[in-house]
Amino acid sequence: MRYPAVLAALGLGCALSLSMAASAAAGDPSFASRFKQADTNGDGMISREEAKALPMIDRHFDEIDANHDGQVTSEELRAFRAKMREKRGVDMAAVRFKKVDTDGDGRISRAEAQAGAPRLAEHFDEIDTNKDGFITPDEVRAAQLRRQQAAK
Repeated sequence: MRYPAVLAALGLGCALSLSMAASAAAGDPSFASRFKQADTNGDGMISREEAKALPMIDRHFDEIDANHDGQVTSEELRAFRAKMREKRGVDMAAVRFKKVDTDGDGRISRAEAQAGAPRLAEHFDEIDTNKDGFITPDEVRAAQLRRQQAAK
């Protein structure tokens, strides 16, 4: 039942990610300008010292610095931001699933899907792979993976 909502959220998240990446590449002030401003020596990277001007980067410096060279590049920062968005997306999927699962039994019936997530209801039979009349979180994740793999 929440599958459509989950798919819509994932689609929106992907679109926003692409939009943000495109904005950053195009010189979006909320990313490129702040990065450039913090890069006081102009080498295109943020050192640990320079990161002090950007609290989020400073706080997560070691996580962002993927190659552990003591410098954060814009590519490393974009990858970190994408990872965080993905992490939040997984959490949000669980929240949405619980909202559609109105009886709280850990699975979504066709009636729950129709009432709470019409787009999920449209794909119910495709997602309910064991044909037991319910969609579980595992079936939703499997459907998402199939959809992602088909998009590649």
